[in-house]
Formats: sequence, structure tokens, C-alpha cells
Amino acid sequence: MTRRILIVEDNQDSRILLTDLLQSLAYSVLVAENGVQGLALAQAEKPDLILMDLSLPGMDGWSLTRQLKQDAALARIPIIALTAHAMVGDREEALRAGCDDYVSKPVDMRELTSKLKHYLR
Repeated sequence: MTRRILIVEDNQDSRILLTDLLQSLAYSVLVAENGVQGLALAQAEKPDLILMDLSLPGMDGWSLTRQLKQDAALARIPIIALTAHAMVGDREEALRAGCDDYVSKPVDMRELTSKLKHYLR
């Protein structure tokens, strides 16, 4: 069974890069450009994992993560924060919001691939 990963990312270049990487690893990819789309896709598709940009227009990634983790049907989906927020405390803030892990941008593809394998085994 092909694992499905939802990318919630407002930057087109990042979406393309992540989509290409995930498809090369034989994952099925769902894409949302903002938090509202991300919420709707997560509820409709129930992906196996979510890659979450935290700085999104409208509903930010922290708010979206908290909302997803409060939904019993979605709470078990691992969420990996992908963010340029790499200051002291940002990782902890993402984890407090409910993210299961954290990868800073620019994304190290080997690190991301390793985390995907960990959460999707």
C-alpha cells in the first residue's frame, strides 16, 4: 500500500521540491497551499503523515496542528514541522503545538527521508 503524505506549504518552490522528493521515494502526495486547504484535505483524505509549514497565510501551522491533534479521527497522524523558524525555542514551540517532529529549512533531504521512514514504518 502506498503511503500518502500531505504537504501543507504556501511556497510554490518548496511544494515542488518536496513533491518531487516524496514521489521519487514512491509516496503518494497531497498538497495544500494554506491552512484551510490543509485542514480540509486532512479531514477528507486522512493521510499517513503531514509535512507542515508553520508560517502559513490565514490559519498558521501551529493553529492547524492544534486543531488536527484535537480531532480524534486525525490525532494519530504524525506531523513534521518544516519551517524557517530555527531560532532557540522554535522547535519546542512546534512540539508543544502538537507536531511530532521538526525539520528546519532549508530542508536536509537525508534528514527528512530518515524521519519519514521512522514515522511511516
